Amino acid sequence: MAEYNKDPFFSSDQTKVIEKEEKTKILIPVLLFILTFITTTIAGVEWRGISSTGYELHDLLYGLPYSCAILFFLGVHEFGHYFASRYYQVETSLPYFIPFIFIDVNFGTLGAIIKTRTQIPTKKALFDIGASGPIAGFFAAVAILVYGFTHLPGKEYLMAIHPDYGTADYGKNAISLIFGDTILFSFLRSVFTVPTDFIPPMGEIYHYPFLCVGWFALFVTSMNLIPVGQLDGGHIFYAMFGEQKHYHVASVSLIILIVLGFLGILRTFVYTWIPVGFPGWLVWSIILFVVIKIKHPPVYDYVELDPKRKFLGYFSILIFVICFSPTPFLTQ
Repeated sequence: MAEYNKDPFFSSDQTKVIEKEEKTKILIPVLLFILTFITTTIAGVEWRGISSTGYELHDLLYGLPYSCAILFFLGVHEFGHYFASRYYQVETSLPYFIPFIFIDVNFGTLGAIIKTRTQIPTKKALFDIGASGPIAGFFAAVAILVYGFTHLPGKEYLMAIHPDYGTADYGKNAISLIFGDTILFSFLRSVFTVPTDFIPPMGEIYHYPFLCVGWFALFVTSMNLIPVGQLDGGHIFYAMFGEQKHYHVASVSLIILIVLGFLGILRTFVYTWIPVGFPGWLVWSIILFVVIKIKHPPVYDYVELDPKRKFLGYFSILIFVICFSPTPFLTQ
């Protein structure tokens, strides 16, 4: 900060303004991180089956595994973007973690974002910045899930939350929340568990902090890799295939989300036999169309990506396929 005072082109008042802006750039992300740590810890306690109206202060310790795991994943994802941006000297903010308390499905956060303040100069930089977050976050998610599946508690853990589990009265007069399976989640479950393990059904994994966070991480990763606009997948696809192909694929992707959204509405309220669909995809498609936009802003660079980056691009597409669930949430 003292360097500004030595610069003859800055007055004392201008220096104070600059110093205040620099402090704000750090203070706001730190405060949001602390708030998100609190809200995710509360969410972790509630996922453990402890009522928000019935726990004491020491019960917050039960929420720490969930909170630390989800902040680890979000941090790895966003700092992947951040360090790639710094490498290319693209000015960007520190990660803004978003605290949030949901009414029903409470993950304690809406995720995290970083804000790019200067233009990305080349398609190479665009690709690296776009791909670094989801690829880094993907490996963080896999690590969390591997730990979760290799450290499964016994059936008594779930019985302590649901004493009626396995009985005829189980689930009566209650709405059950089922997380949608994915190719990767199913694969890791089959590889890292043994027949003697008690493997919770998809309608109970939210009680298991590392499985819950790992599933949420796959869900978030797939959402970010949808090849639309300025989503991470949009950056990757634009850098790999150019503006025209990106626009066509983005348009088709948006149409698919809209269809899945309407199928989810029909499945929820009319035809329960419909195998796929989630109303939230319709909401997400509206957000993409209105806020994120379908088109990607032009990057005036016509140099093709090298084979190494193309390989990572196709790997990112594979990540999307194995992490995506057309029916991420189902209530019964």
